[in-house]
This record gives sequence, C-alpha cells and structure tokens, in this order.
Amino acid sequence: MEIDLTTPALLFSAISLIMLAYTNRFLSYAQLVRTLKDQYRENHSAVAAAQIANLRKRLYLTRAMQVTGIGSLLLCVVSMFLMYIQLYMVSVYIFGLALVLLIVSLGISVREIYISVKALELHLSDMDS
Repeated sequence: MEIDLTTPALLFSAISLIMLAYTNRFLSYAQLVRTLKDQYRENHSAVAAAQIANLRKRLYLTRAMQVTGIGSLLLCVVSMFLMYIQLYMVSVYIFGLALVLLIVSLGISVREIYISVKALELHLSDMDS
C-alpha cells in the first residue's frame, strides 16, 4: 500500500482540532490555578491543597499532550516534504512515527481525563461530610 501527498495532509484538520481542545483545556487550567491559589492563601484547606497537587499533574500531562500533538503535526509536514522530494520510503516511516505520536497524545489525554474526574471528586468530597 502506498501513500501519496494527501495522506498526511488528512491529519491536519484532526490535529488542529485536537490542539485547539488542548489549548482550551490549558487556558481553563490557568484560570483555575489563579483561583485555587487565592483560595489557598485565604484558607489553607486540605481540599485546596489536594486540588492544587492534582492540577499540577494535569498541567504536566496537558503539556505532554501538546508537545506530542505538535510533534505529530511537524512529522506530517516533514513526511509531505519527503514525498515532494521523492524520498517515498523515508516519508512512509516518518508518517508512521507521526501516527505513533498522535496515538501517544490521545493516550495521555485519556489519562488526563481520569485525573480530571478525580479532581471533581475531590471538589465534591467536602459536601459528603
């Protein structure tokens, strides 16, 4: 099976939408960091401290998601360039690596979602008592 110049280009819209979602997630975390920091300064609660620790993990995962997503997009472009200069076999392997990076990015996203749910559980935990 051969791929042509349009195959890596098909991922552009998908990766762009994923990066938009990752960026929106990061921006909401930035706002949440500011809010939690103010809350923690006013009241040193265990729930706020746990939320901050959880948020720190989520920020690092979001960064990893963004880096692997950008790496995937970059390798798609490199693959297209290699096809353009007729290095087809190398371009196929580079495109395969781009797909692997996209899979890694999505896998990290799933992990981050589980941690986000844990954060919401922490937030609701003070209502149980």
